[in-house]
Amino acid sequence: MAVFGINYKMPFNVEKHRIMISRMVAVMVLFFICECKSHWENENEIFTFILFVTGIVLVGIASLGRMWCSLYVAGYKDEQLITKGPYSLCRNPLYLFSMVGVLGIGFCTETLTFPILFVALFSSYYPFVIKSEEKRLRSIFGSVFEKYTQKVPAFFPDISIFEEPETYQVNPVVYRIHIFSALWFVWIVGILEVIEGLRETGFFTASWAVY
Repeated sequence: MAVFGINYKMPFNVEKHRIMISRMVAVMVLFFICECKSHWENENEIFTFILFVTGIVLVGIASLGRMWCSLYVAGYKDEQLITKGPYSLCRNPLYLFSMVGVLGIGFCTETLTFPILFVALFSSYYPFVIKSEEKRLRSIFGSVFEKYTQKVPAFFPDISIFEEPETYQVNPVVYRIHIFSALWFVWIVGILEVIEGLRETGFFTASWAVY
């Protein structure tokens, strides 16, 4: 299967270990963010402001997008093939909005290095997750899923085929849990601001300045 226009071979069950691996990478990234500061921090405040605002906008889009996706999948995972709403635009809208959020977090560091790094990490791992999930969905839904893949792109959305139902039944308990997950990007921005505040008060100093 091709994702991002590239064919990927799956080395192991990446879907099963997705959360664990994501958390490990997040801890390592957080360490480097603590050790780094923006090269433009004191030299070009207008540019750092633009980077931060861009990041906030992307994080907002990602959070709202993930809540939109969660509205459709809450309580239906592996029980029903979801093909409406965001899932009529592309087959993996949750991961699409996650990438937007990751890019936004990168810009919120007020650097260009971190957004490039984050997108590179995302693009090198999540295509395997997508392939694993689609293999499972193909085994569950068979020809129905095959028809869906022929109509809807894997990752980059096609607005011309958007479909939305007039009404939709949602499991409120499951959706509430999904909302907290969708807001992780907002909380991470808060963590970045706390780190910057501690740095400015002299609680710790950065070892490197990155562009």
